Amino acid sequence: VQLQASGGGLVQAGGSLRLACAASGRTFSSSDMGWFRQAPGKEREFVAAITWSGGSRYYSESVKGRFTIARSVAQSTVYLQMNSLKPEDTAVYYCAADLTGLGKGPVRVPNNYWGQGTQVTVSS
Repeated sequence: VQLQASGGGLVQAGGSLRLACAASGRTFSSSDMGWFRQAPGKEREFVAAITWSGGSRYYSESVKGRFTIARSVAQSTVYLQMNSLKPEDTAVYYCAADLTGLGKGPVRVPNNYWGQGTQVTVSS
């Protein structure tokens, strides 16, 4: 099982980036998936998630209105479109699968399906 994240980079404040997470090794068509991030010296935090059907999306308050999560079941890929980026969005972004707790409390990754992380750096 592999989650391959891509799309990170260096961007100026106010700019945009699009992250992608390609899943392979098993079918994730029935898996709730999402993104977390970890800034230097901080704990990993939830960013956004999407249910397996794509019918529901969840965002942290810090990114709501600026980030959009989407998925392509046919391509086994989850995307995170990040607009109006701020320096505080600088972090390593990780995709994850088989999420639990969406809309009910802390979002968790009980099966430990994580991508390798992609660096996003926003300069001021």
